[in-house]
Parts: sequence; structure tokens; C-alpha cells
Amino acid sequence: MADLPECPSMSGELLPPELHAWMLLLAATGAVEQQLRSVVKERLDVSHDEFLVLCLLAGQPGAGLRMTQIAELLGRPKTRLTYQIACLQHAGLVTRKSVCGDKRGVEVALTDKARRLLKEASAALAETVKEALAHVVGPEQCAAVRGLLPDLVEGSTAE
Repeated sequence: MADLPECPSMSGELLPPELHAWMLLLAATGAVEQQLRSVVKERLDVSHDEFLVLCLLAGQPGAGLRMTQIAELLGRPKTRLTYQIACLQHAGLVTRKSVCGDKRGVEVALTDKARRLLKEASAALAETVKEALAHVVGPEQCAAVRGLLPDLVEGSTAE
């Protein structure tokens, strides 16, 4: 694994604690994404943004998502998403179909090929995320997240 830069502490009085915590969280996730990009390209031969689409669809067993839902969930412009979906469809990883009763609606779903590739790559991808997080998340980042989510306690689950 390539060396990742240390996340800055960004301590100071200028930002309120919530923004300070958010910036620490963004720095940590950015470092993880940077490391994950190369593994995603190597294992799945897709871009990181295309990988995010595949992950969203993988969370929809037996169903797909509308293009508008994917765009909203990823915070991406619909035009950019249309290009990414076209690339994924060309690679045989997703299908597109019109939504019944809505001639403008388009639903996207994973193909069996995509499910197989994700299953084969999932262990390596998960390990990459774990290693990258272990490198960039320290006590300050953990404290910042606990500050944002004061009800967050180890072992608890959301109800």
C-alpha cells in the first residue's frame, strides 16, 4: 500500500467544533478514496465514480434505481451520471430500462457480470479501505466524529 499523507489536525479556534470535525472527516475519507481508486481500477476496470454507482446498485438486491435517485444519492449532475451509466452499460455491468408508466424515468440495475466481479473484488476492496482508514484515522478524528455524533457509542446501533 502506498504511503498516504497524514490527515492534518486542523486545530484552532477559528472553526466551530462541528466544522472542524467535518473537515477532519473529509480529509480522512479523501485519503481513503485516493487509495481505493487504484484498486478499483485494477480489480474492476472502472473509475471510482462508476464504482460508487455499482456499490449503490449492489445495495438493491433484485431491483434497480432510477437515474434521478442515483444522481441525488451521489450528489452528481445527471449529465455526468448519464455518461458513467453509458460506460458501465458498454462494459456489460449495468442494464437500463424505461420505468413503466413514466416515459422519462430510467431504471438502472446490475448485471450478473457486475455482481460476480463485485463479489470477487470485495475482499481486496474492503481490505484497502480498512488499511487506509487505519492509517489516517487517529484519536483526533475519532474524537471529532464523536463530537458530531454525541450519541455514537461503540457497539451501539441506530434504531
